Amino acid sequence: MITITYVTVTFNAESLLQRTLDSVLCQDYRHINHLIVDGASTDGTMKKVADYAARSNAADNGHHIHVISEPDSGIYDAMNKALRSATGDYVCFLNAGDFLPSADTASRIVASISPNLPHLQNLQNLPAVLYGHTDIVDNQGHFIRHRRLQPPEKLTWRSFRQGMLVCHQAFYARTDLATATPYNQQYRYSADVDWCIRIMKAAEQQQLPLHNLHMLVANYTEEGQTTRHHRQSLMERYRIMQHHYGPMTTLAMHIWFAVRALLQPKNT
Repeated sequence: MITITYVTVTFNAESLLQRTLDSVLCQDYRHINHLIVDGASTDGTMKKVADYAARSNAADNGHHIHVISEPDSGIYDAMNKALRSATGDYVCFLNAGDFLPSADTASRIVASISPNLPHLQNLQNLPAVLYGHTDIVDNQGHFIRHRRLQPPEKLTWRSFRQGMLVCHQAFYARTDLATATPYNQQYRYSADVDWCIRIMKAAEQQQLPLHNLHMLVANYTEEGQTTRHHRQSLMERYRIMQHHYGPMTTLAMHIWFAVRALLQPKNT
């Protein structure tokens, strides 16, 4: 059976964490690992994590919880620490405040590729990436809107020339590719964009497919690190695009982004 590892990176996330933990706890799919990497929180985060682990064990739901709590040098250092500990077939980053939209999300994800499972018993034949849709919620977890950028029918590493069309929380990377592709910590705010592109490049080099799930797979909060450091994040994304797509393509796409923003209705 396919095993999914969800990674939750936390630091003083007591106010947002509960809905993330609850959304994994209620999953009816049994083959789930939940890796929680905490940066030595000083609030009630670890109390919530301990309570969650106890409830998950008592539920006998087949899930395995692994917790690391120690100082780190930032979110991408913590994510790399998670990659070094990740097991299973797919890994997905679901951070504090983000949550799975329904109790059958994981089982439906696996069911989407299960018709091919008799031919995919060898891990090396599994799709490199499973990807889907995301919705944006507020700090109370209430729906705000569908994410403006939508995943294309056929995703490739070149797709991100148009922006990050697949949200990080909706990007399930095959664990062997993910662990071989650590986050580049020279980027402080947008290393996830670079990481996804490099995963997809590796998939193309190995002639592995990217699988469109055609379903909502994550809800995420807009008030993350990228939003708080919006200008710095945009500058980093420009550098990342230049690196992967070249300066002329990057300039042309950003001119288009500016035109698109002017043409876009104000209420979207």
